[in-house]
Amino acid sequence: MANTTSTTLKLTVQATGENSGTWGQFTNTNLLILEQAIGGYDAIGVTSGATLTFSNGVLSNGKNQVLKLIGTITGNVNVTIPDGIEKTYIVDNATIGAHTVTFKTSSGSGVTWSATDKTTKIVYTDGTDVIDVPLGLPGGSDTQVQFNNSGVFGGSANLIWDGSNLTIGAQGDLRLADSAGGEYVALQAPSTVSSNITFTLPGADGTADQVLKTNGSGTLSFGDVTGGESWQAVKTGNFTAVAGEGYFINTTSGAITMTLPASPSLGDFVTFIDYAGTFDTNNLTIGRNSKNIQGSAADLTVSVERAANTLVYVDSTQGWLLKVK
Repeated sequence: MANTTSTTLKLTVQATGENSGTWGQFTNTNLLILEQAIGGYDAIGVTSGATLTFSNGVLSNGKNQVLKLIGTITGNVNVTIPDGIEKTYIVDNATIGAHTVTFKTSSGSGVTWSATDKTTKIVYTDGTDVIDVPLGLPGGSDTQVQFNNSGVFGGSANLIWDGSNLTIGAQGDLRLADSAGGEYVALQAPSTVSSNITFTLPGADGTADQVLKTNGSGTLSFGDVTGGESWQAVKTGNFTAVAGEGYFINTTSGAITMTLPASPSLGDFVTFIDYAGTFDTNNLTIGRNSKNIQGSAADLTVSVERAANTLVYVDSTQGWLLKVK
């Protein structure tokens, strides 16, 4: 009876009485093929695709356990194994080039790496097709990543991944640890919010001494610190005020008119101070510039020595209002 060959690994199956004096050689080759199937590695050039070999009774590249697919590909390629082979593989797609790689049987379906997928897959062939073995998710469910045996993170909350967003529940901290003593800086949500808030960070750094501010809809940006007056040099003649500025006004040589801004907005303000204590002899006139002052369509005369005040614009009805009366 003649020797035969096994179906999958193409081992030499020795018939009784055959191979007198050489059976040890066949046995050793079979053992090497088994070693190749269990832990063998080979780098396969697939520049224009490749067909793996399963030669009878000898070592062959298709019999290796681990295959690294290499080469620069200029189009989609197939790596093919013969039909009828039943085997498990670890396949590393290390090709260069943005094209698909498909690991398949000669006439069946297979597993495809996308044009940008340069990962390692565990696959097996059932003799007809090549099937991907998904690595699966960590313990828990398909929406939770477990951080300990009970799935608890941050006391009583779970860290939940919904496929697009990572949520730390129940006021859990986002902790950024230092590199020395194990201390951290944490971000935490308030205990209750009336609606969801998303803060979008600015795309570039600000300048020195600027602060992070919001547009009221969650978009953050860097801006200068504002709120106080920008004080100007002493005024000794008529001038038009600018919103947000403060003025020292010297009427020693004669009365002065300060004309208010022409197109004020809600919250705009102008501040003035009697520089030399002479408003009582040479008055300051505040020209309304077509807007009301204290609800009246009239200019305001300031005749009190050492007077100082701020006018704040509210609307077209009341116009400019004094902060202090």
